[in-house]
Amino acid sequence: MAADLNLEWISLPRSWTYGITRGGRVFFINEEAKSTTWLHPVTGEAVVTGHRRQSTDLPTGWEEAYTFEGARYYIN
Repeated sequence: MAADLNLEWISLPRSWTYGITRGGRVFFINEEAKSTTWLHPVTGEAVVTGHRRQSTDLPTGWEEAYTFEGARYYIN
């Protein structure tokens, strides 16, 4: 069973939109400044979506994940 995603983060200031990467990470787009960020423009926090993926390029048992700041790390 999948966990419920808190959708309160969808409320964005004017000139902001959001996107979702192929891996399921939410990012925010400032159309006025032509910039993007992993952090919500109001709360300053990343949206936790449980974005983890197994890659066939990694050794058996390893997973790729990301910190709130967007840094990639690996889990065994």
